[in-house]
Amino acid sequence: MRRVNGTTLILAALVATLGALAFPIWSYADRSGTGQANLNAGTVSTQWGPLSATDRDFVVKVRLAGLWEIPAGQQAMERAPTQAIRNAGDHLVVGHTDLDQRVRSVAAKLGVELPNQPTAQQQGWLNEMSAASGADYERKFANLLRNAHGKVFALVAQVRHTTRNSLVRELATDANQTVLDHITMLENTGDVDFDAIANEAAGSASASPTGPPAPNGQVPPAPAPAGPSGSPDATSRPSAGPADEPGRSIDTDRPAPAS
Repeated sequence: MRRVNGTTLILAALVATLGALAFPIWSYADRSGTGQANLNAGTVSTQWGPLSATDRDFVVKVRLAGLWEIPAGQQAMERAPTQAIRNAGDHLVVGHTDLDQRVRSVAAKLGVELPNQPTAQQQGWLNEMSAASGADYERKFANLLRNAHGKVFALVAQVRHTTRNSLVRELATDANQTVLDHITMLENTGDVDFDAIANEAAGSASASPTGPPAPNGQVPPAPAPAGPSGSPDATSRPSAGPADEPGRSIDTDRPAPAS
């Protein structure tokens, strides 16, 4: 009898263990703390579609960007020693003044509270630039702002891809044009340290790089051009000019936000 009871207990323990291991697999999507549960918990309904916590965070970040980049751009226009930096500053001021009007309109409709001061980190960047001069100022201006724009570019793409709210989607579209324009103008200065940007990104990456084999010194076979079959009557044109165009910029002309 003791032997039977012992075997039964062992079998019961094994069944319980397997059940515990299997439970998270079939029930993971419904458990509290998963991505889907967090999305639902942070989302509220609006007449423009569901508004998630990520959406609201994006709206606030658009506002914060203008709170430090407008004064940064104005400072560059007033004190930068080269025209390329002054041009970049001009685009920052114009772009974020326009974007701020749009984000305030969106936030008012969605009931999202906006900050009135930049973050401590953003204020620190402003202080760092204010303390610099000459070529050092130009390098700090170009690289601090290019790095910040590059990071927010990824957030804009994520929100534009995933949001279910039409107002947030429209704001992300506007922000995408503005950020790309500013990235382009900052790169036009010739002061952006691309090695530093790549090394910082590599330091935070966890996945191994993938892609085709490294060049072996031989010319690879030329690929066939990609294009439509037949002769469709296509009338649209690429929006950006050639990459080697002097003073290349991005077309950000768009209608004012609806009141």
